Amino acid sequence: MTIIHIVLFEFKSSASEAQVSEVHRTLHPILPVPFLTAPQICNRMAGLPSICVHPTTQKSYITSHGGGRDNSPENQAGGFTHGFVCEFENQKDRDYYLHEDPKHVQFVKDIGEHVANVRVVDYEKGVF
Repeated sequence: MTIIHIVLFEFKSSASEAQVSEVHRTLHPILPVPFLTAPQICNRMAGLPSICVHPTTQKSYITSHGGGRDNSPENQAGGFTHGFVCEFENQKDRDYYLHEDPKHVQFVKDIGEHVANVRVVDYEKGVF
């Protein structure tokens, strides 16, 4: 049962347009940072699959991932400017990522004061 994990970010107004439009790239391992810009947060989110490893296999358990800046012509983003999608083989892997993986847990703590709003939707493929 594949689990899809979708995360949307709305950044605080303190993040300038120039900062937000910086190209997303894989980031170095997560380190505590006193202030994060919107691009740094996006880069860290995009880099999580390469540093989040299963405690038993020591391999990434995120089977697919991607993300980027909203470019929809529908004008329905509601302030959310960036989105990310991660795919997990099963619910157990997703739950480990959310609640136990030290890299993800630290990431969530680090970004808390820099984002205005976050939306998360998880679903199992084909289950309606």
